[in-house]
Amino acid sequence: MTTAASGPPEPSRSSNASAPAPASASRPEVRAAGGVLRGSWESGVAAFLGIPFAEPPVGALRFAAPRPVRGRSEVREAVAFGPPPPQAGMFGMDALSQDARGDDWLTVNVWSPEPTPGAGLPVMVWIQGGAFVFGMSGLPEYDGGRLARDGDVVVVTFNYRVGIEGFGQIEGAPPNRGLLDQVAALEWVRDNIRAFGGDPERVTVFGQSAGGGSIAALLAMDRAAGLFHRAVVQSAQGTFFSPDLAADIATACAAELGLRPTVTDLSGVHPHELPAASDALGATMERWAERWGQPAYRTIPLSPVVDGDILPVTPWQALAAGAGRDVELVVGHTRDEHRLFAAISGLLGEVSEDQAAAALRLLAPSPDGARRYREAFAEAGPETLYELVHSDWLFRMPTLHLAEAQTVAGGRAHVYELTWPAPGMGGALGACHGLDVPLVFGNLDRGQPAMLIGEAPSPEAEALSGRMRAAWTSFAAHGDPGWPPYDTEKRLVQLFDTDPAVTAYPEESSRLIWQDHTFPALPLINR
Repeated sequence: MTTAASGPPEPSRSSNASAPAPASASRPEVRAAGGVLRGSWESGVAAFLGIPFAEPPVGALRFAAPRPVRGRSEVREAVAFGPPPPQAGMFGMDALSQDARGDDWLTVNVWSPEPTPGAGLPVMVWIQGGAFVFGMSGLPEYDGGRLARDGDVVVVTFNYRVGIEGFGQIEGAPPNRGLLDQVAALEWVRDNIRAFGGDPERVTVFGQSAGGGSIAALLAMDRAAGLFHRAVVQSAQGTFFSPDLAADIATACAAELGLRPTVTDLSGVHPHELPAASDALGATMERWAERWGQPAYRTIPLSPVVDGDILPVTPWQALAAGAGRDVELVVGHTRDEHRLFAAISGLLGEVSEDQAAAALRLLAPSPDGARRYREAFAEAGPETLYELVHSDWLFRMPTLHLAEAQTVAGGRAHVYELTWPAPGMGGALGACHGLDVPLVFGNLDRGQPAMLIGEAPSPEAEALSGRMRAAWTSFAAHGDPGWPPYDTEKRLVQLFDTDPAVTAYPEESSRLIWQDHTFPALPLINR
């Protein structure tokens, strides 16, 4: 692959990395597999936005596996994000997707400090979260310019199908279409990233929440083998469904529209109307608790399906069997994962003893997890117990167990915990879920997660963000984030806080409670 035009005049990457390109400088162009792409310069970084990596998954291709995109003879303007896939209604995401024009949902975005084929820069590919029901790469918090410029890396973000389009168990369609979209995006990176200055042999995937859970799934998928060499898993959502559970939830979801969960029935529903069905189901999921169990209690209508083919086994089974032994890992979570969700649901400071008891009964590992929580945290009140078991079940322990499985199988993993309390919103949320996103990207003043940082980012926030970005980009470049690998004896982890430290894993009580839990695919409890 060759570059059609050189970048702006600059004496070197290191001396001019943060300076904006001169107004007279030509716009950056690269020749990728699909044709010539013309981007723009943003503060010294070349940005190429909205590049299709697969055909639009609509019409005859709706609910199908992604198809390779056809090439173009003319130059494509790559200066605007592609339209996002249909979204759930959380945080107003449905309005953002409905306002966008076009059905080119499957697009990638690239930021490169040196878009020439010989640059050989490390590549970092971001997979955003959103509970598998929302998420789009064009959000301001995911702008990759600062991370690319300061870290001297090529940053890639992309859209993948979410909600029923991507993860609904639909008869006549392949399961886990959202994961297949992610594989297709990584294949595009493998085949094209050299043209943007990236090294296809040094690709690191990094992602948070459902994005972290997606990376865990990719580690278990034969289709993704060899497409990335390192991975950073941030607060992995640990829910994976059995086929029976996924099919039963899909049946109830389609019934909201008076339909069956088949390609024939659902293809007649406009893509932007379909998320409303899962939203409606989510609003009443607790009535299905005796049938669906934990996902109904936590209102999780969609997750990757352990179908035995696309996703053969759970990530923990795969890693324990050595599937990720050749992939270097960084995994970690925040200290107060669940506090954000308690605030959203109006429970912050309002958790009753009955609510804490129900959470322990439903989420703590069998057979005596509830008792063990009360014994290990004898001084904890209802709110603390409620927060701990929710945090552990959904994010903290699934993430830690990835490192445990990787290490036991002979692979290498580095573990971290973000303990810095978020100063925004009155400081009530602690080191909550999502706080790592603005810190890792360096976008402390834009996007919804910036509310956690506060109106004016403090020097303390800037310094912590710099440390985290340096760790992530160092890992992408050299495999070393700056602290020792995790092992099952010392269990050393990096704490990210005002005063960073390497210490024994601080959530030892939770680790012991969950140490024998295997995180199996969640079953259909009653048929």
